Amino acid sequence: MKKTSTMKTRVRPLVPAALAAAVLAACGGGSDGDSAALNTKPAYLGAISEAMYDGTSNDLLTAGLGATGLAAAVTPAYADPLKPTAAELRRMAIHTNYRAMLDMTVAGGYGLLYGPNVDAQGKVTTGEGKVAGAEYIAFADDGTGRKNVTLMVQVPTSFNPAKPCMITATASGSRGVYGGISTGEWALKRGCAVAYSDKGTGGAPHDLQNDTVPLIDGTRTTAAAAGKNASFNAGLTASELSAFNTANPNRFAFKHAHSGQNAEKDWGTTTLQAVEFGYYVLNQRYGNTNAAGQRLKTLTPTNTIVIASSISNGGGAAIAAAEQDTQGLISGVAVSEPALELPANPGVTVRRGGADVAVTGKTLVDFTTYANLYQACASLAPSVSTSPYAAAFSAGFASAALPIAPNRCAALKTAGLLTASTTATQAEEALQKLRAYGWEPESNDLHASLAAFEVAPAVSVTFANSLSRSSVKDNLCGFSYAATTAAGAVTTLAPAALAGMFATGNGVPPAGGINLVNNNSVAGPARDFLSFTAAGVADWNTAGALCLRNLVTGTDAAAKKLQAGVDETRRSGNLRGKPTVIVHGRADALLPVSHTSRPYAALNKKIEGNASKLSYVEVANAQHFDSFIGLPTVLPGYDSRYVPLHVYLNHALDAVYEHLANGKALPASQVVRTVPRGGTPGSAPAITVANVPPLAMAPAAANAIAISAGAISIPD
Repeated sequence: MKKTSTMKTRVRPLVPAALAAAVLAACGGGSDGDSAALNTKPAYLGAISEAMYDGTSNDLLTAGLGATGLAAAVTPAYADPLKPTAAELRRMAIHTNYRAMLDMTVAGGYGLLYGPNVDAQGKVTTGEGKVAGAEYIAFADDGTGRKNVTLMVQVPTSFNPAKPCMITATASGSRGVYGGISTGEWALKRGCAVAYSDKGTGGAPHDLQNDTVPLIDGTRTTAAAAGKNASFNAGLTASELSAFNTANPNRFAFKHAHSGQNAEKDWGTTTLQAVEFGYYVLNQRYGNTNAAGQRLKTLTPTNTIVIASSISNGGGAAIAAAEQDTQGLISGVAVSEPALELPANPGVTVRRGGADVAVTGKTLVDFTTYANLYQACASLAPSVSTSPYAAAFSAGFASAALPIAPNRCAALKTAGLLTASTTATQAEEALQKLRAYGWEPESNDLHASLAAFEVAPAVSVTFANSLSRSSVKDNLCGFSYAATTAAGAVTTLAPAALAGMFATGNGVPPAGGINLVNNNSVAGPARDFLSFTAAGVADWNTAGALCLRNLVTGTDAAAKKLQAGVDETRRSGNLRGKPTVIVHGRADALLPVSHTSRPYAALNKKIEGNASKLSYVEVANAQHFDSFIGLPTVLPGYDSRYVPLHVYLNHALDAVYEHLANGKALPASQVVRTVPRGGTPGSAPAITVANVPPLAMAPAAANAIAISAGAISIPD
């Protein structure tokens, strides 16, 4: 049921007369001669695809799978795995991205605390939670076909134009446009529209060897056939592509890393464009008409609640959009674990308990390249030997056959970055380095699992490429992306894996069968952690990690190029007085709180003073990856130690909406003392509401966070 249209010819009454009359009254207008401006399509939007979903066979939230289908670990099937249809890719993308954000186990809270079957009031229902409505998708571009940021607007059938509301759900991480679907759920079940943006990232790559690219719907074609309609093309000339493939066969380019756009500098802009797209769609559906039958801008910021929301990089994009919102398009902000790039010298102080945190407010590429150096070594520290995945990490990465983590420790000592003499003492020293650089003690137990999943290397390489506007042909610091054999050698990717990567990829390999490759491995290009130095030592590519770190700290031309890109992404702290709730897990080891939300709250108060309406909520026993809690057989200990942070994003959205709609005060800044499920790691008892207490309007003194101009004080 997909149609392509600019929507200019799709003017028709879509609401009953009584409801239309209510809209007119609510919006302060009525006659065809109303002086409101015409509803015009934003110039940056390309052709708009519209699809209607009945809420039974297919829907906005679950792609027809329902709550039960989303919970199923078995993925939806393709009729032809080599040529999945756009509809099949959409269904798989929703299944993949929803599950990637949340703990999908019943014991962990799915279907009880959150999920499609939990209604807007938090009541568990017997339904599947399918949401009927319309979905609109278009590229935002400057006419070159090089940006092609995917924007999407979902409008549930339950949308009430007499009480209009919308939230943003910009993609998390480096994912595609459905990467924020779990955030969109809050809006869809409340009858609010959702404005999504892939923010210039996405999971589907340019296959350089075969010169195929993804289209906006995830299907693939040749770069020549796609032309300006490619969702991403690496932008190499024919001669450059030929030379690259000869020297580096079977490689892939990804949009976040290799677009040459420094997408992060525009995350606020593209999130605002998604909101503008949302207003355009809503007014085409529900706006008044003039005497000529043309739609007018009836739903506007004066009568519509718009909350900028999302998580991680998407949450950072929401904050950026609020800062850049000169038109007043956004009413408030509710985000979780946001990635926030502070000014180079923010002039703020972070204090926890009775002590100042010495190192704060570093940028994402700074602290991830730092983690990339030390995390693998730190994961061997005896003091964290009982943490989740620590035993498996030692068995897999510190075995006699492949002692790559101990070799990393030794390489760091050789480089003068560690001083201890044994692997155990070097690991403890590396762990303390992370602590001294801003990680909380609660993050200690997360390093082994993040190191095993190659999180820091993947993020470091992606952001280093993006921020420095490096081309895939640059092979920055010797890194590239390719499928690899079990031994680590570069090989061809299974065709079915590429065909479905729009739906299954996260845009930051390793993912979807594509891994991070060290081109400089002595025996030829190899998977990063399986590569060897010139001396024949497997040390997890210490040379590559040092190169990435030098881009952040160095003074050469390559470093200055990255540092200039970083400066383009720094936020101001000025939220323009918008009511805002930021929630963040205290244990977050990917985006540590002392580098992100804590100093940002202090900066906001410094910039806005008494005009600030920001509440900061720090959740004890919460970390960055809720989905890891739902892997008890793979990561036992996450289930017994950590609670789902998603619960508190929903609370934040509730609080901001109630403030905007009904004038209810926002909860004060606070630490929420959650209660871990405990029990045996891997088989923790089922979560209950007692494990995740609600936000307090006036927290007890021991839980209150104090924020003054340029300073924040967090209780232990």
